[in-house]
Amino acid sequence: MTSVGIEVGSTVDEAVGALLLSSLDGAYRLATCILRDRAAAEDAVQEAALRAWAMRRGLRDPSRVEAWFGRIVVNTCRAELARQAKRPVVSGTHLYTDADASAETRDEVCRALARLTPDEQIVVAMRYGRDMTVPQIAVHTGIREGTVKSRLHNAQEHLRAAFEAERRAGEVGR
Repeated sequence: MTSVGIEVGSTVDEAVGALLLSSLDGAYRLATCILRDRAAAEDAVQEAALRAWAMRRGLRDPSRVEAWFGRIVVNTCRAELARQAKRPVVSGTHLYTDADASAETRDEVCRALARLTPDEQIVVAMRYGRDMTVPQIAVHTGIREGTVKSRLHNAQEHLRAAFEAERRAGEVGR
């Protein structure tokens, strides 16, 4: 049995159907962390579920259906981030959870996150927004653990530079 209650040896249709019913909430939380927008996350999960159902015959191992669907969700979010990069950004604060932080600080975090590449945004959202480990991120994205670590490191460097630029801009504006 997998964690969603799918019997080993079940058909692909049964495995995918059971997964979609049991994992939509988690997929939505993941998409919300990545996209930082609830409406976009809902759309992404719906699109991912439709893609998963359409691609269900390509699933070779029904016991790995969770990782398979996770990759579909991540790839759908990646495509949405690429579309967002082509239009003005309106970002939420779903990744930033410090309730005591000022609105200015939350806005600063959102602006810094928007400067990351889509791949960096995804690993940061999964690591810090969903508290996933590097191996879990690797499984859900279909990339090697070393690549996950590299993207996290690069994202941290880019965030550090973005915060420094914001700080300098704030000092000049005073």
